Amino acid sequence: MRYSEPEGRLLSLTPEPALDATEEDPPTDPSVPADERVIRPMQAGELVLLIDQKKRRYVVELSAEGEFQTHAGSLAHRDVIGRPEGVAVASTRGQRFTAYRPTLSDFILTMPRGAQVIYPKDIGPILMLADIGPGVRVFESGVGSGALSMAMLRAGADIVGYELREDFAARATKNVGSFLGEAALARYQVELRDSYDGIDHRDFDRVVLDIPEPWRVIPHIPVALRPGGLFVSYSPSITQVVKVTDELARVGFGEVSTTEVLNRTWHIEGQSVRPDHRMVAHTGFLTRARLTR
Repeated sequence: MRYSEPEGRLLSLTPEPALDATEEDPPTDPSVPADERVIRPMQAGELVLLIDQKKRRYVVELSAEGEFQTHAGSLAHRDVIGRPEGVAVASTRGQRFTAYRPTLSDFILTMPRGAQVIYPKDIGPILMLADIGPGVRVFESGVGSGALSMAMLRAGADIVGYELREDFAARATKNVGSFLGEAALARYQVELRDSYDGIDHRDFDRVVLDIPEPWRVIPHIPVALRPGGLFVSYSPSITQVVKVTDELARVGFGEVSTTEVLNRTWHIEGQSVRPDHRMVAHTGFLTRARLTR
């Protein structure tokens, strides 16, 4: 990609032929591992992250005739399709955007949602605390908009999720398909059920909860979770955590611990080095335990 930029304004874009793509190439499948598609140009049907000059971020799905509308003019999707990641493109009013494939974190922060999501700063630790990996069977209650589900599915887990609200379940399923591809849905079973009433499925390796009263589910877990299986609960309030830990001890869980994750970024510009004035502090508490026999 070559462009001329006198006086800081993007005037023209002249694409170079892609060496590894032809007109017959099918659209990139988002479910293909990133290391297998990284050299492919961006294609219609996949998601793209657009970052403007003020670092505002937008995730859109590319289409042959699509157009991204912004206060700074419109941007034709065809200006991105067929180009490599990192390309600079301009709106009709000269606003510069840089185009990349979105990371999972990018998608979670911009995706359509009905319920409040668990944010990336907590999702990463949950994956480690619950030891999520390929083939792990997870019971999840409170799937919400599917943020945590996507992270666990991409790590290779098989999920059975109970969700009370049909609109939340539909939104979560759609978000999973949009980012991970339809193939991931084969490992994602969401049922309209109330986990407070019990867990009918069996032989889980992990239980992950994001619900208002997780202590009401804990008595049902021993028949559904294998011995030594891991429990992780996300709770915004410390009073919720107290009830959870008390119930875990009563039911027979061991190795109980609670963690809070704080995220502070730094401002680094020349010799000006300091913590940023704002930080992502409290969002929730992560309680982890193992089932004993």
